Amino acid sequence: MKPREPQLEDILLLHQGGKTRMVSRVELKTVEQLRQIYTPGVAEISRIIENDPDRYYDYTSAGETVAVVTNGTAVLGLGDVGVRAAMPVMEGKSVVLIDMVDVAAVPILVDTRDADTLVQTVTTFAPTFGAILLEDIAAPLCFEVESRLKETLDVPVFHDDQHGTAVVVLAALISALKISGKRAADLRVVMNGAGAAGSAVARFLLSYGAGDVVLCDRTGAIYEGRREHMNPAKEQIARETNAEHEQGPLAQVMRGKDVFIGVSAGGLVSKDMVRSMAPEPIVFAMANPTPEIWPHEAMEAGALVAEDGRNINNALGFPGIFRGTLDARASRINEEMKIAASTALARQAPEGELVPDFMDRRVHRAVADAVAEAARQSGVARR
Repeated sequence: MKPREPQLEDILLLHQGGKTRMVSRVELKTVEQLRQIYTPGVAEISRIIENDPDRYYDYTSAGETVAVVTNGTAVLGLGDVGVRAAMPVMEGKSVVLIDMVDVAAVPILVDTRDADTLVQTVTTFAPTFGAILLEDIAAPLCFEVESRLKETLDVPVFHDDQHGTAVVVLAALISALKISGKRAADLRVVMNGAGAAGSAVARFLLSYGAGDVVLCDRTGAIYEGRREHMNPAKEQIARETNAEHEQGPLAQVMRGKDVFIGVSAGGLVSKDMVRSMAPEPIVFAMANPTPEIWPHEAMEAGALVAEDGRNINNALGFPGIFRGTLDARASRINEEMKIAASTALARQAPEGELVPDFMDRRVHRAVADAVAEAARQSGVARR
């Protein structure tokens, strides 16, 4: 039975007063407990941490807590709505972390579009947390902010719009390859959408071994030497993708391709465009809330498998990624950890399906275990 679409009154009631709050993990019922939790007993813990800073994560909540940081400039499919309108989304992300993998999460709104201010603000409060989750920060600002924070901080920094999306897309693609019998190295991929998610997905697929990826934006194929509507981020991705230097609009570039991945806007792909692809193509149309083409339409046009962003969703990836990162006390989240997450997700998918059930907590635990092991194997784990 198809789930009932949520009604506005239900949504308003659920969000009334916010969705998260900080609660105590210990009881405070007696004066004796007060003296242990607070003064004078807590002074002993402070001395231990002062003398051995590594014990900080043993005796505080920092090692089990993630900051969910946004400036509200690229919120879901809504765009630049500002930090206050972004808060319900950050709270929702926090609920997922708390409920699915028992990671405490604190939404933090940073009301600035300036890279220096954003980096300095996060750097200032970073010691409070075991990891930093960047969310809904528009490109190209997000690239600079993430890069600088990774260089500056000694805790993991992860922009979920980029890397969380990439992890789940690769998981779905691994499952699709199993169904099709094709190899990643043989794939010719076309993507539409050159923002944070598009660039990260393209790079991640190439690092996994995809044959070639052509990235398109509103102007068409991005290629080295293109002059129209370019910026430093697009110039960089142009040097890494489109090996055959293809040019032209999306409809032209899609011809003969094995895979279409959309992270752009609804309704941009027709059935005829899918028919122009290689036989039995793979179609992931993930524009939010309306996909580039509905999966059933892509299937009617000859797609072997087709899915949209409701199921290929980064909520499948980030809970386990952060649980595993914190379990290993990793200093960063590297490519090995992300590929481990994708592989674990694909393994958890039921036969014939592309991705597993988000509500199955065993899925997130499997991802966490794979990520933690990859952190240890790659030398970034501290325990």
